[in-house]
Amino acid sequence: MTPKRCATIHASCFTTPRPWSEAEFKSLLHSPNIYICEDPSGFAMGRMAGPEAELLTIAVKPEMCGNGIGRALLSRFEKQAVMLGAKELFLEVATNNAAAIALYTSAGYSRCGQRKDYYETPKGSRLSATVFKKLLAT
Repeated sequence: MTPKRCATIHASCFTTPRPWSEAEFKSLLHSPNIYICEDPSGFAMGRMAGPEAELLTIAVKPEMCGNGIGRALLSRFEKQAVMLGAKELFLEVATNNAAAIALYTSAGYSRCGQRKDYYETPKGSRLSATVFKKLLAT
């Protein structure tokens, strides 16, 4: 998936946290330890850090939400993490993103922390992030 396509899909999904730019995706995709799982309607991107994987972002075109694409991308992302040697996976999500929180909890993730005032909204207020983790079957 091209950086431009990633940025376009990401922008259709997010205001808080802010959508990432094409340049940011280009930089990430050329970084070591970054990997991406793609679908025509979305993607999941993360990185490896020793025995841990981190889901940096997952995005599905809004008109395709509710069709299991996000769940399938998350599953593929986890399998790839295991293949790369990860023992556990971490992610963070805005506390008001109920759909993502429901996906993660139903996929076996547990809350393990909170980052107070982590994200800035378009209006300048702050929003906390909930940190989740999942032990991966190896």
